[in-house]
Amino acid sequence: LGVNDGLVSTFLLVTGVAGGGMSTKDILLTAISGAIAGAISMCAGEFVATKSQDEVLRGEIDLESSHIRNYPSDELEELSELLPLIGINNNDDVVADDDDGGDEVRKNDIHHRLLEYYKSSPESLLKIMVALEFGVLEEERRSPCYAGLTSCGLFFLGSLPSVVPFAYFTEPMDGLAAAAIGTGLSLFLVGAVKSWATRGTCARAAVENLFIAGFGGAIAYGVGVLFDRSI
Repeated sequence: LGVNDGLVSTFLLVTGVAGGGMSTKDILLTAISGAIAGAISMCAGEFVATKSQDEVLRGEIDLESSHIRNYPSDELEELSELLPLIGINNNDDVVADDDDGGDEVRKNDIHHRLLEYYKSSPESLLKIMVALEFGVLEEERRSPCYAGLTSCGLFFLGSLPSVVPFAYFTEPMDGLAAAAIGTGLSLFLVGAVKSWATRGTCARAAVENLFIAGFGGAIAYGVGVLFDRSI
């Protein structure tokens, strides 16, 4: 996500100021400033969001832990109502043969055994209640610092295709053309990686990214040209 934000927002920024008639040096300064500002903003936003989410979760876990200590029977009853959500119903459906004696194992037996187990293990009961109620496993919780720094780095990385060309080209339009090519290829790659990770359609995701950046770039450039002619 951070890479995509850096690619699109920085490209739109340089496109707009290039359309406004800025020199290459001014565009480069604007691009660097935008990249730094965006990276810091992403870092701060992700840090605050992740920390707030973690604090809310910690509060809920503490409350759940208190309920398990003080009202264990109520929590077990609640667990009994939640288990059907993961396919463990309290009924007489046969699910398998018991390996010990060949007897049929019924879902209500599994349901009962689980309740007995969690009744004897408050720590395990807390973990499964947190997983079922909040959809969170302890191992999946993210560090706010790690999340913030990762978003910062990814955004800055995504901004580079729109920044670097203006450090090498003397003509603004040459730098803009190079930035457009670099950003387009990067967006295509990001879209392909995203579709691979989500088992989606590679071409569709890549084209969507390119369309958004191209459409936005045209608007930004038009606004820059209009500003340059009217001011």
